[in-house]
Amino acid sequence: MKPAPFDYARPGTLEEALQALAGHPEAKVLAGGQSLVPLLSMRLAAPAVLVDINDLPDLDHVRVSADGVRIGALARHAAVLRDPDVARVQPLVPLALANVAHATIRNRGTTVGSLVHADAAAEMPMVLRLLDGSLDVVGPGGRRTIPVAELYVGPLESSLHHDEIAVEAFFPALAKHTGVAFEEIARRHGDYAMCGVAAVVTVDGDRVVSARAGYLSVSDIPTVVDLTDALDGSISDASLAAAAEVALEQLEPETDIHATADYRAHLARVLTARVVTAAHENAREARS
Repeated sequence: MKPAPFDYARPGTLEEALQALAGHPEAKVLAGGQSLVPLLSMRLAAPAVLVDINDLPDLDHVRVSADGVRIGALARHAAVLRDPDVARVQPLVPLALANVAHATIRNRGTTVGSLVHADAAAEMPMVLRLLDGSLDVVGPGGRRTIPVAELYVGPLESSLHHDEIAVEAFFPALAKHTGVAFEEIARRHGDYAMCGVAAVVTVDGDRVVSARAGYLSVSDIPTVVDLTDALDGSISDASLAAAAEVALEQLEPETDIHATADYRAHLARVLTARVVTAAHENAREARS
């Protein structure tokens, strides 16, 4: 199919981009286009105006400091993935990015664009939620920071206003004595996962003092579950099984063309145990 007709604007400044959005409530922002362009082609989205921000300056940065990683709106997945400082400060980001689609899509797609698209089957919205990150946006009222807890409000729906542009995402640094792990299961490499789980585990010696897991392709929005109480300080078959059941109480597996709800629940159980165990081992290694 071909997209419905639309006007096209390619502004050279952020101010011009905001003006283009303000004049058209049905406008859409184009960055990498790896999510939006297929929607246009299938006529699942039909904006009156497409505002292409690829000429905007200073938005392709990847900045790493002791407090975390800041990713500009035009930074491609591939650039973030190959940055060694990102892996050092927040290793969960490249662990998840390595599972995003295929290399050709990572070369063009943007991490911030994925966050704004708000797809619960995508890796990066869940990672931002698990790490308690945030998104900076600019609109007619200036710049504001949206905590991730306030960002995802429904299926494929974020709390950005129609006249705002996301300019930067922030992923906090990994805390001391903390480990991470990520795994997803898809029918084919590069497909959307039938289920994916990431975990962040903090230890004191061998004892688990904090454990949280994030889930993708299971619920309508990126979902994070605190598993600390269920684990009760230790990693064992019993505690991991208990943690998986706690997670499923907060998840909403559904049946679609890729998997049944029961199979997704099974995958969530298996991956919870596997990923939490791996994050625990990673935390112990980081401590030693």
